[in-house]
Amino acid sequence: MTHSTKPAVRPARPHFSSGPCAKRPGWSPEVLKNAFLGRSHRAKEGKARLRLAIDKTRQLLGLPEDYVCGIVPGSDTGAFEMAMWSLLGARGVEALAWESFGKGWVTDILKQLKLQDVRVHEADYGALPDLSKVDFSRDVVFTWNGTTSGVRVPNGDWIPADREGLTLVDATSAAFAQDVDWSKIDVATFSWQKVLGGEAAHGMLVLSPRAIARLESYTPPWPMPKLFRLTKGGKVMSGVFEGETINTPSMLCVEDWLDTLAWAESIGGLRALQARADANAQVIFDWVERTPWVANLARDPATRSNTSVCLSIVDPAVAQLSVEQQWAFAKQIAGLLDKEGVAYDIAAYREAPPGLRIWTGSTVERSDLEALTPWLDWAFETARTSLPKAA
Repeated sequence: MTHSTKPAVRPARPHFSSGPCAKRPGWSPEVLKNAFLGRSHRAKEGKARLRLAIDKTRQLLGLPEDYVCGIVPGSDTGAFEMAMWSLLGARGVEALAWESFGKGWVTDILKQLKLQDVRVHEADYGALPDLSKVDFSRDVVFTWNGTTSGVRVPNGDWIPADREGLTLVDATSAAFAQDVDWSKIDVATFSWQKVLGGEAAHGMLVLSPRAIARLESYTPPWPMPKLFRLTKGGKVMSGVFEGETINTPSMLCVEDWLDTLAWAESIGGLRALQARADANAQVIFDWVERTPWVANLARDPATRSNTSVCLSIVDPAVAQLSVEQQWAFAKQIAGLLDKEGVAYDIAAYREAPPGLRIWTGSTVERSDLEALTPWLDWAFETARTSLPKAA
């Protein structure tokens, strides 16, 4: 087969979006038939379902016994905003940013919370900032996995166990797929629709005993929206971590989350989920190694994400184009694959450099990624024919 010929094999599930992500293998709406609907989520049975979702999440992640975990509104964004608004300001802040979501947290810290004692550690897409320069006597804010750059922290070794400040971690595309060292994290947030392919609008907030102590000893100077309030009378509202949600949750989404947690348990739990993501990402990494027109945006192999693999188009004929033309070319590739029904939503994030982004998280099947790579070559060759001829 030449690259100009359409491949014979198509991915069985062409869902490679980085959020919402592919549903778990074998999913169908039938799994929602026992959802607790038409009743108050505050009823005994409703709270029991919510508590079960929390307990199963804790168990799957292997959270320490003295950490708490709760369901909160607004997906990962809501959960992380809640953490920042409730906890920051007691100490100086170290804010790390190497992709769009991390940069968004920096913007909120500086322009919304208007904190003055802030040091920003920033790096371009494809790299990490110098982690050795982070001062852990201060509160540290970062994303574990940069979804829009495909760059993750390699581990938690750079975080001291005896830190004075808190670590606030956006872990939404890392939790369940990457080995997160919980002893190094005081606050973690994630959403249901990433690694396990759940549904949107629900976030999860994990707090260490040190974070709880901060909540109960520090009152931020700014007005606190109701959706962000985690304390009452100087004490943490424990109900949030026992199934009493701050606002009304979707019990359909809760049922879906319980189903995907059961699937995760059935295949071997956390290690199996991590192994699936590793094997999936390796399919793309191996293809990149043998493909001259593409490169991994994450330059250091130790920092390459195993969930959101971000790719640059490095073919000389494309690299010499303007940024706008490079974006048009990448979107043309994505559009060709979408039209063929072999890959949906794989253009790079709108604020990232032009290129492609392929989700390889735990709910994706390796065989589908293996079927995808010849189609990537076909789409590149097809789009390349429309490029202007060199003078």
